[in-house]
Amino acid sequence: MRANRLNPFSSLEGSKFLGIFSLLMVICIYTAISSDRFLLAANLENIVHRTALFGILSIGVAFVIVTGGIDLSIGSVVCLTGVMLPFLLTQCNWSVAASLATVLGASAAIGLFHGVMITKMRLQPFVVTLCGLLFYRGAARGITKDRSQGFGLEFTDLRSLATGHIPLFGDVAGDFRLPATTLLLIIIAIIAMVILNRTVFGRYLFAIGGNREAARYSGINVDRFTTSAYVICSTLAGLGGILFVLDINAAQPSDFGNFYELYAIAAAVLGGCSLRGGEGNISGVVVGAAVMVVLTNTINLVHPEYQKIEFAIIGGVILAGVTADALVRRLVASRNRANSS
Repeated sequence: MRANRLNPFSSLEGSKFLGIFSLLMVICIYTAISSDRFLLAANLENIVHRTALFGILSIGVAFVIVTGGIDLSIGSVVCLTGVMLPFLLTQCNWSVAASLATVLGASAAIGLFHGVMITKMRLQPFVVTLCGLLFYRGAARGITKDRSQGFGLEFTDLRSLATGHIPLFGDVAGDFRLPATTLLLIIIAIIAMVILNRTVFGRYLFAIGGNREAARYSGINVDRFTTSAYVICSTLAGLGGILFVLDINAAQPSDFGNFYELYAIAAAVLGGCSLRGGEGNISGVVVGAAVMVVLTNTINLVHPEYQKIEFAIIGGVILAGVTADALVRRLVASRNRANSS
């Protein structure tokens, strides 16, 4: 296991983080110059809030990608938990605690199912989670009879988890109010950083992604740790679904969470996670999520006429980012070879 896979401040990891952070700054500067609405407090609050929501999803998928896997079912898990929470609260009259525990427990169970199918049945992660993408959305539509689910004017205290704001000291921030979801993202990101970079569990995940067979021969329980990564991913997707539906107050099972898995995977890859496994940087993943959110905001503010081809633009930026990452990787590798010779 190479040290640079564990150290987020190694030359390669540092170069990748600097690259994605520079891309974020360029997009922000361009948008601020092109639109006088970008720096408005309400717009900045929305960007920070959306970054927190998608950042939570992206951190979850990063755990899976580090092991060399993939999870395409994230958007459908968001949909399932997003419609089930108001369904249980308003249609079934369950308590808030029971409803939250049920949807989060279901999310964890989904991750456990994925892990077992992948490790014990030796099925490809792509196939298992692609089937999950279809099944969980279909289940959500079937349970709710394809009807929109919402909270109406009730559960305002619960909704404040996603819609509330953190008090800031003095008038330093002006009219800007820090969204409460930012605190959740910070907590989850710090925990994820500690797990991946400071624990045996994290080192094992990197080892599995770097060389699965070598990890197995070295005594690592590959199946258990791989399954744990999928449980973490699905649980965070479930939490994301809860926060998304609390934020918008209603969810339509036919389209709620559509393409969210692509945004999460793209943010993780832009942030430094290699789809080959064995590499990942949580701080980079969060910045990658910010890039996705700011890019969408740029299209809406500066080029609204391009909204119909938003996915094409985002795809082009992602391809450019991944290409730049590959070039940086080759440059660092060649420099390391030159230094060692």
